[in-house]
Amino acid sequence: MEQRAIKIFDTTLRDGEQTPGVCLDIAEKLEIAQALAKMNVDIIEAGFPIASPGDFAAVSEIAAKIRGPVIAGLARANIADIDAAYNALKGAEAARIHTFIATSDLHLEYKLKMTRNQVLDAAEAAVRYAKKYVADVEFSAEDASRSDWTFLCQIIERTIAAGAVTINIPDTVGYTTPAEFGKLISYVQKNVSNISQAIISVHCHNDLGMAVANSLAAVQNGANQVECTINGLGERAGNAAMEELVMALNTRPDYYKAMAAIDCKHIYKTSRLVSVLTGVNVQPNKAIVGENAFAHESGIHQHGMLNNPLTYEIMRPEDIGLSHNSLVLGKHSGRHAFEDRLKDMGYELGNDKISELFVKFKELADRKKVVFDRDIEALITEKAADQAEWYRLVYHQVMSGTHNQATASVEIETSQGVLKQAACGDGPVDAMFKAIEAAAGMGTMLKDYQIKAVTAGEDALGEATVWLEKAGQIVSGRGLSTDIIEASAKAYVNAINKIVNTGARGEEDMMAEEK
Repeated sequence: MEQRAIKIFDTTLRDGEQTPGVCLDIAEKLEIAQALAKMNVDIIEAGFPIASPGDFAAVSEIAAKIRGPVIAGLARANIADIDAAYNALKGAEAARIHTFIATSDLHLEYKLKMTRNQVLDAAEAAVRYAKKYVADVEFSAEDASRSDWTFLCQIIERTIAAGAVTINIPDTVGYTTPAEFGKLISYVQKNVSNISQAIISVHCHNDLGMAVANSLAAVQNGANQVECTINGLGERAGNAAMEELVMALNTRPDYYKAMAAIDCKHIYKTSRLVSVLTGVNVQPNKAIVGENAFAHESGIHQHGMLNNPLTYEIMRPEDIGLSHNSLVLGKHSGRHAFEDRLKDMGYELGNDKISELFVKFKELADRKKVVFDRDIEALITEKAADQAEWYRLVYHQVMSGTHNQATASVEIETSQGVLKQAACGDGPVDAMFKAIEAAAGMGTMLKDYQIKAVTAGEDALGEATVWLEKAGQIVSGRGLSTDIIEASAKAYVNAINKIVNTGARGEEDMMAEEK
């Protein structure tokens, strides 16, 4: 059976980073882009270059270093945005300029304050201008699902004539339904005379929980590109989740008659990486990558699974790179065993990184009886997130009791020397955070804090995440330790380092319209 090829356009680094509280630095974005390239993603939307100097630099870095996928930069339908996108993409092996403008009457009247004819002219001019720079130009009709269908077809026809080779039809506010969206894609194919000269793409938001369903309905009706994010990240309720889209297509080729060329064995690792670097945990019952996705508690289910896994599993954990190998490591395990385990888990790391990880593994093994795969994954992603350290926690102590106020003291190393501070708080973690804040003097506000165990057991590795706000910017920090107080302190210091590394973001100074 011949299968249509569906292109996967990943926008984790652009739309995904617009998730409230998410702020990735250049090194973290590059780490994610490398993971996406390993997955064989067709297009990576690396960012919105004109949004800020940081976005521009990140897109430039990814364009220069990532090979394989097309690297795209987002641009509004104006010269300045398109110039910025082109300049950021100059180093790309294959570059795409993705320009957009709103097409719904609601957006025209209240946001753009433009007539339909003005929008038609602006869209055509933007595509023609972008075409001077690159052959690969994508045009998006923002809020397409709430646009007049006749006008939508007019602007699509004009932009294809101007040189657009991909036409994106977004459900910008997650408003549509699968049947309705499928009809819209079909209508566009029948009523745009030159539609055969372009690929139809869709970009669905999840406000009503139907982003994946809407995207799949579009595929059934002729869309050949789907825009999505890892773990469904994005503004408000997020975007269509790439892992769900890909596994739906690959699990049901008989129904969709379409496939994505994604290396699915990298899905789990990439999901975990994105979760760690963004500070956004994956819900346990999340399809495909949630902790419970392949768990079976019901006795009836377990009996069926023992006889034949297909009774209750429509795909194997191994399909997404989730190992069921029961081998565990301990403090007597050598480097060779550790390297073999990394390879079995699908990680290809250089000798220097393996050496650094092995040191951390041995330190963990001294505090923990057995080390599981999830522990090793946590160490790997901690290394990925561990960037320039302006502040480093070198010592901490806490005292707390039922009838005593909690106190904490810390020593933090900086380039100017060691800072020492002590503070009292409402419990040991609060006291620790106040002591670190007093030492760093950053003037931050704690927005949220989470702690969870990576694996089961009283000696489980604790994973702490904190969200700090400074000058309207929210960043997340992460820390790992078998001591949850230490993990929490590391997370707080990690967040402070991110604030120093990233500085004030430019998005607050401009209205970066969502697509």
